[in-house]
Amino acid sequence: MLTLEQAIRKRINNLAKERKITINKVATLSGLPHTTLLSFMNEETHDPRISTLLHICEAFDISLNDFFNDKLFKDVKAE
Repeated sequence: MLTLEQAIRKRINNLAKERKITINKVATLSGLPHTTLLSFMNEETHDPRISTLLHICEAFDISLNDFFNDKLFKDVKAE
C-alpha cells in the first residue's frame, strides 16, 4: 500500500516512461522549474500543490481526473 505522495511520484514516473520522456522534460513541458519537480521526485519536498499537479498534467496532456484515475490511487493509505 502506498501513501498518496508515493502514488503521485509513481504515477508521474509511469506517465513519463509511457511517453518515453525524462522528468526534466516533464518539467520543461509543464513550465515548472526543474528544481521544483526534481525536489518532489527525489523526496526532498512533500505534498505538491494541486496547481503543480495541474501543470504536470498539462505536460502529459491529461486532466487531473485522468491523472488520479489510476489503480495506484485505489488503496492509498493515510500519511
